[in-house]
Amino acid sequence: MSKIFLIAGLGADTRLYNNIDLGDNDVTPVDWIEPNETDTLNTYSQKLIHQYFVTNNSIVIGVSLGGMIATEIAKQLRLNKVILISSIKTISEAPWYFKFFNAVPLYKILTGRVLGKIGYIAKPFFGHMDKHDAWLFHDMVQKSSPKFLKWAIGAALTWDNQVVPPNMYHIHGDKDLVFNYKNIINATIVKGGTHIMVFDKAKQINKILKDILKKK
Repeated sequence: MSKIFLIAGLGADTRLYNNIDLGDNDVTPVDWIEPNETDTLNTYSQKLIHQYFVTNNSIVIGVSLGGMIATEIAKQLRLNKVILISSIKTISEAPWYFKFFNAVPLYKILTGRVLGKIGYIAKPFFGHMDKHDAWLFHDMVQKSSPKFLKWAIGAALTWDNQVVPPNMYHIHGDKDLVFNYKNIINATIVKGGTHIMVFDKAKQINKILKDILKKK
C-alpha cells in the first residue's frame, strides 16, 4: 500500500478528485495553506512537505496548478512517483499567455475577489460539466481564498522550472484549452479530455492511474 498525496488546481480543492479511484492506498488530500506574498511555487511546496509530512518514496498527484507544485515537491524529495494531470511540468510547456501576462501583469491590480469571479468567466475553457460537477466547480471557486488566488496566479505565471524530476508521469487531454496538449512532451493523451477531465473522463484516468501505480 502506497502513501498518496492529492493536490488540487487553482480555484479548487481536493473534492476535484471525487471521481478518482486509488484503491486501498493510503490517500491524503492536501488542503491549501495561506501563502506569504514572497512565496514561490518552490517555497510553497516546501511548506506543504512539512505541513503534511510528505516523505521520500511517497506518491504525489497534482491537477493543473497542483501538478506544478507536485513537480516542485519531486525536485526536493525522492518520490516513488509524481503524477501530473491536466498540468505542465516545465516552463517550455507553458502556453503563450504566460509570457503575455508576465509582460502585462493585470492580475496585480485586481483584488482576489475579482480574480475569483474571473474563474466563473473562464469556466467554458475548462470543459463541459454536468449539473452536479458544475455545482461543485462553482462551490469550490466560491470557497477559494481571495488571497491565495491572487498569490497563486502570480506564482504560476512566474514559474520558470526547466527540470523534469525522475519517476514522473503525465496525463493530459487533447481538448485541454488551458494547457494545449501540443506543447506537452511525453504524456499519456486522453482523447476528448478537457482541463477538467478528472470529472467526465474519470473512468479512463482511473485505468491509467491503476497501470501507473502498478509500475515498480
